Amino acid sequence: MSENLNDLKAFIMVARLKSFTKASGQLGVSQSALSYTLKMLEQRLGIKLLNRTTRSVSLTQEGEKLLYDIEPLIIGIEQKLYNLNEFRTSPTGKLRINGTELSINYFLWDKLSQFSKEHPNIHLELTMDYAFTDIVKDRYDIGIRLGEYLQKDMISVKVTPALHMMTVASPEYLKNFGTPQNPRELYKHRCIGLRLPSHERIQSWEFRKDMSEVDTISPDFSMVVSHARLQIKTGVDGLGIVWLPKIMIEKEIQQGQLVAILEEWNMVYSGYYMYYPSRRESSPLFRLLVDALKLT
Repeated sequence: MSENLNDLKAFIMVARLKSFTKASGQLGVSQSALSYTLKMLEQRLGIKLLNRTTRSVSLTQEGEKLLYDIEPLIIGIEQKLYNLNEFRTSPTGKLRINGTELSINYFLWDKLSQFSKEHPNIHLELTMDYAFTDIVKDRYDIGIRLGEYLQKDMISVKVTPALHMMTVASPEYLKNFGTPQNPRELYKHRCIGLRLPSHERIQSWEFRKDMSEVDTISPDFSMVVSHARLQIKTGVDGLGIVWLPKIMIEKEIQQGQLVAILEEWNMVYSGYYMYYPSRRESSPLFRLLVDALKLT
């Protein structure tokens, strides 16, 4: 029995994401069309592949076996198609990239913009979030994360210099509440936290003086927001102390809207890396993007 390759790819996407909503979004089709495709596939095979409820999707035993058998084959076919780009005068294809707002918007945007101009037939899909996304499971081609948080068994290439963190507050706040002299005094102050989508946790703040051990603290946050740009606004408006990457707040510091504090304890991270599965390394598309983004 011959099956449409796209139907099998649709099955893999739903099976991995366990969601018709997420899968339809990534495939660029409606949920009803995707559901019909999977229903027809099951009818042609004469096998139920998915258990559907109003809230969840799970694989049947037969569905798990089919996924195990065909996913490596589909990935292999996709890789062969990627590699055909070596014979094109103008490479074509699609690359899905997942990174933080900081890495894409502040560090890499100019390079990504130039890459898109130079290779108009390569379509980039950029997703920015704070979650530690599993790029294989969620079908991303490339992830961008700090070196401290890279997934294992991945090829990695450094794409940014070191990341410098700063603790800042407005002159108004410091006048009204005083200036903390060490990180532990932050427990006595109004601090603005950032909620991360992974595990619904609030981001801890890290400090290091000279070569001492990293001091990790979680103040009793007076306000918690879900986006770093909101943290900047709260700091500028005098609502509390914020802990943010230097590159995001340089303008506010230069304009006197924010004042650096606890500078002796500023944390420095290794920088951002792009990472991807080793099977992609031979792809011409990946080589082009690696060359465009890598730190020189």
